[in-house]
Amino acid sequence: MDEPVEKPEPVRGEEARRVKREILGIADRRKHRTREMTPLRAHVKEPDARHRVYRFRFYPDAEQVEQLSRTFGACRWVFNEGLALRSQGWEQHRVRVGFAETCRALTGWKRAEETTWLKEVSSTVLQQSLRHLDQAFSRFLRGEVNLPQQKRKGRSRDTATYVRTGFSWVEDGERAGTGLLKLAKQARPLAVRWSRALPAGTEPVRLSVVRDRAGRYFVSVLVEERVGPLPPAFVRGSQEPTAVGLDLGLASLVTLDDGTKVGHPKLLKRYADKLARLQRELHRKVKGSRNREKSRQKIACLYARIRDVRKDMLDQLTTRLVRENQVLVVEDLSVSTLMRGAPNKGRRRKAGLITAIRDAAWGELLRQLTYKCEWYGRTLVIVDRFFPSTRRCSACHVKGPALHLSIRKWSCTGCSTVHDRDVNAAVNLRDEGMRLYWLVAASLPPDRAMPRLIRASALEEAMPTA
Repeated sequence: MDEPVEKPEPVRGEEARRVKREILGIADRRKHRTREMTPLRAHVKEPDARHRVYRFRFYPDAEQVEQLSRTFGACRWVFNEGLALRSQGWEQHRVRVGFAETCRALTGWKRAEETTWLKEVSSTVLQQSLRHLDQAFSRFLRGEVNLPQQKRKGRSRDTATYVRTGFSWVEDGERAGTGLLKLAKQARPLAVRWSRALPAGTEPVRLSVVRDRAGRYFVSVLVEERVGPLPPAFVRGSQEPTAVGLDLGLASLVTLDDGTKVGHPKLLKRYADKLARLQRELHRKVKGSRNREKSRQKIACLYARIRDVRKDMLDQLTTRLVRENQVLVVEDLSVSTLMRGAPNKGRRRKAGLITAIRDAAWGELLRQLTYKCEWYGRTLVIVDRFFPSTRRCSACHVKGPALHLSIRKWSCTGCSTVHDRDVNAAVNLRDEGMRLYWLVAASLPPDRAMPRLIRASALEEAMPTA
């Protein structure tokens, strides 16, 4: 039996401060050293307020493009240096380096002669890059993600985050919700295309500026907004909530229990020939040439179009479903498990299935349904993934044998009813979801509202204790 591996103990106290100061080059904390430390007060949202992100495209001029390029590069460089500093401190000296130490190291980097160009970028943006690094390490230590990796130019997304002190906002008096938005270290405000207005009278909490692979610039504005629930949706002439069962698939993106089928756009298949032609053109270009960059830009623009069409379609679909129904029932899908590759035999077939699932964007659809039900006062019921929704007869509830994916219609051996595979699954999901819904509703006290999310796998946790 193997002996358990002992975890190395971290170095603490005066020895840790010496290593940080003499070896890692992190200065001691001097500011307000004689004052008593007071904890920072966290920002508290107003009652019934939610954080909501509005995304707009803007068109920077030549000076702003240059300044934003320096900002993206500085954020990437600071992230990589902070990652190297924390890794070196732990792997070589068993010293833990946190967010405060990396911020003090950032001050030293700005004062160094070879990195004085960091002063041309807002300090709040660089500190936010270090904050993102600290959050990535926290998720890694909790076992949620892998160890953070270095960012690479051309591979990682160009993004910069501005907090309240890093931008100025002046609302337009004539058109509420729009105005002038100017970033730190820039002389002129951004030329934002206000496709919709922000909530009138709100102050942006945070900004994120992004340049995608297609060369487009977007600004994401985080605001606090009161999102009121929609009026309850009941079956006409009764007090029973309207419910819909949703069966996600690849032949049809979504099948409703009433037989309605939402077609799968299959955008990757639609543009497959054009993508293949552009990829062949890119392969023929000389690496590092301007023509190769132009070909890469065309491919990025096409992928951006596919992504925008898919996102807009899912947003309209989920909004319509949430507005029309009080209870929405879906199956608990493990999208990450379905996306895993297959062993040697069947690898080609599984690759085609993975591409189809990625094109369908099931994870994004479920994500939008989850937060929209939370916002607008609806209930999302997630049925257990092992529930036999496909092979159980929705008329007599007789469970038949397992069905191959190629079988789209089948006949019940108990009542001889002919079922459409997807419609039958949607009906079974709706019935099972409503059973769980009424089970939770019967156990709630009179003064408590229905939960916005009910999972069959965690139903015991959703049920209130006496």
